[in-house]
Amino acid sequence: MKLASLKGPTRDGTLLLVNGDLTRAVEASGIAPTMQYAIEHWSKLERALLDAYESLECGNERHAFDFQAALASGKIAAPLPRAYQWLDGSAYLSHVERVRRARNDKVPESFYTDPLMYQGGADDMLGPRDPIRVLSEDWGVDLEAEVGCIVGDVKMGATPAEASQAVRLITLINDVSYRKLIPQELAKGFGFVNGKGYNTLSPVVVTPDELGGAWDGGKVHLRMVCHVRDQWFGNPNAGDDATFSLFDLISHAAKTRELKAGTLIGTGTISNHDKATGYACIMEKRLVEQVELGAAKEEFLMFGDSVKIEMFDHQGVTIFGAIEQKVEKYV
Repeated sequence: MKLASLKGPTRDGTLLLVNGDLTRAVEASGIAPTMQYAIEHWSKLERALLDAYESLECGNERHAFDFQAALASGKIAAPLPRAYQWLDGSAYLSHVERVRRARNDKVPESFYTDPLMYQGGADDMLGPRDPIRVLSEDWGVDLEAEVGCIVGDVKMGATPAEASQAVRLITLINDVSYRKLIPQELAKGFGFVNGKGYNTLSPVVVTPDELGGAWDGGKVHLRMVCHVRDQWFGNPNAGDDATFSLFDLISHAAKTRELKAGTLIGTGTISNHDKATGYACIMEKRLVEQVELGAAKEEFLMFGDSVKIEMFDHQGVTIFGAIEQKVEKYV
């Protein structure tokens, strides 16, 4: 299944079912009013949602509307407009290695066995066409293209195998970062707050079966295609060079507590060792430039700059739809 959320009438939006090629959608409010409600009652509602989805695919839904038109006009919210919990890992240690190398440091051995993870703000998720609004360009505005999953209830101490049974939906995420605010904040030894903006989610979320063989071992073995300022920026493969799977990250998060249905967990910035695949965040490119050229050349995002993040199947068909945003001044 492919699901989305329409903006309104409340902050949690209205649940939608979207057909496979993302052209038509229908409200699913007769089954579940919101995405959060659907996740919390998944075992009871999955069959009804699937029946309605199959009806939409067959062209039998009389009240279906043009999803692309709604998307273009900004009416589509993040599939999960707000989450009770957002946890972001760092599964791609090539990203961490480059950060450390730029400051003549090494990655501690523990990082290869114990995932990095932080808990971020989840009270608002940006829709796929919502702007990135900031007060100042001087914050060092950056994209971070990630894969994420939305889970059902997870028990405390769940193993990766047990965690695999809790994955309900897969999404793409732009984890917006303010790079020039992060160093001073982390120096306090107490984690991110000001250094992170609102996350942006892809137009639709999909059940793992929609990914076919590309969903394997808790990883999505497809390329994350990123454009910055209307120029190709990178297409690293989300299945390559991931030290930890989403199953590992869920298990790590559940070590000392239960995870409630609707928790969103991200992989961290997609990063490959092969620099020919490009990048999924500006900071990483700047770090490579710093090492190889002696100085960073790529600028962080400025007002009016654009970002596009998308993933395609092996036939070249978009899976989640594209995150397309511009940076705007907050007023």
